[in-house]
Amino acid sequence: MSITSAVTASSVDATTTTPDDLTWQSIVEQHASRVYRLAYHLTGNQHDAEDLTQDVFVRVFNSLSQYTPGTFEGWLHRITTNLFLDKMRRKARIRFDFMADDDGAVATSASFDRVERSGQPEDAFEMGHMGADIIEALADLPPEYRAAVVLSDIEGLSYEEIAVTLGIKLGTVRSRLSRARARLRESLAHHAPTRGGL
Repeated sequence: MSITSAVTASSVDATTTTPDDLTWQSIVEQHASRVYRLAYHLTGNQHDAEDLTQDVFVRVFNSLSQYTPGTFEGWLHRITTNLFLDKMRRKARIRFDFMADDDGAVATSASFDRVERSGQPEDAFEMGHMGADIIEALADLPPEYRAAVVLSDIEGLSYEEIAVTLGIKLGTVRSRLSRARARLRESLAHHAPTRGGL
């Protein structure tokens, strides 16, 4: 089943057929692959990307009447990124709640700071344009940093567009990108060409 048909089937009640359904179908067909691509880059794996894409279109379907004219793709970026960040925060909260001891104290470990990922080599191969090491390095970033890098370096949004999409200040965008890129450089340093050698 394609992403478009899965999103459409889950988002629109099959018992109703109105002209709006045709409009909804065209919206899904026009934007599903772009939303999925962003979702994949944010989540790092096919399963979570499909779930996030479906959640985005459910949110769009429920909020379409509230959409104010502007950049529709920007609105989709904002919804996709915000849903991703919400899911990551919820996962972290659940993980900490689960790890609390009887007194309610939470054990601390560096592993709690990392976003849980389940990227598979076949997922990286399927996307084709990103190496497995880059996907892993992105997955190691905190969700806020990952979102900024994906929106800037993969989706090509300007700093101003990222600020609007994430609902943060321009300086915060610059700071997150700087820190994220520094971590990526460190993670991918083993790929840097050696000097003086062939």
